[in-house]
Amino acid sequence: MNLMPKRNRLALVAAPLLLALGACATPFNANVSRFQAELPAPAGQTFAIVPQDPRNAGGLEFSQYAGIVAAQLQKVGYVPAANAQAADLVVQFDYGVDRGRDRLRDTGFADPFWGAGWGPGWGGRWGGRWGGGWGPGWGGWGPGWGGWGPGCGGGFGGGVDVVTVFTSGIDMKIDRRADGKRLFEGKAEASSNSNRLPYLVPKLVEAMFTNFPGSNGETVRISVAPEKKKS
Repeated sequence: MNLMPKRNRLALVAAPLLLALGACATPFNANVSRFQAELPAPAGQTFAIVPQDPRNAGGLEFSQYAGIVAAQLQKVGYVPAANAQAADLVVQFDYGVDRGRDRLRDTGFADPFWGAGWGPGWGGRWGGRWGGGWGPGWGGWGPGWGGWGPGCGGGFGGGVDVVTVFTSGIDMKIDRRADGKRLFEGKAEASSNSNRLPYLVPKLVEAMFTNFPGSNGETVRISVAPEKKKS
């Protein structure tokens, strides 16, 4: 006979379930593509950040995100210049998020985005400004957390619901001011259930500068901490 009080038995049963759910907290995953040619190793060179889209010039939102990029550049050894005319390096920066699209999600706690593909690119309100995006899609990562093992897929089962998935991205280019030579190009793109740029852009910048400047021609998947949900 099991003499353990019923509520204690329930607690023991619930504990592994809660741990499993905690382990399934979805990280923020970004696909980062970087190209470089003669980008100087940081040794005090000065930089200035300008918007790729002239409509963002002087904007408070752009200034906030430019400050995040500037902080990362300073961490690796570059120095902010007074203006673009006085800088050794001119950094062009852009950012955005699409209008979102509905996707089916297995409520068995599988990650809703892996295996669904990354779609045709940024599309939506960005029109053709971002070109063809990242190609035919980043899908095919397998069940659960996409190719990194079984992860949280195939877990507890229990039906399907619809979630809205947003694709966000940043674009960064670095030119040598003296002769206009392109030294670096990088893109970071992510799919998530958030369309809040004040959250997304810092995460994408963090991903862009992970192991910066990276290897020429590489495309890597980088995970950073997920958004904290308000209780």
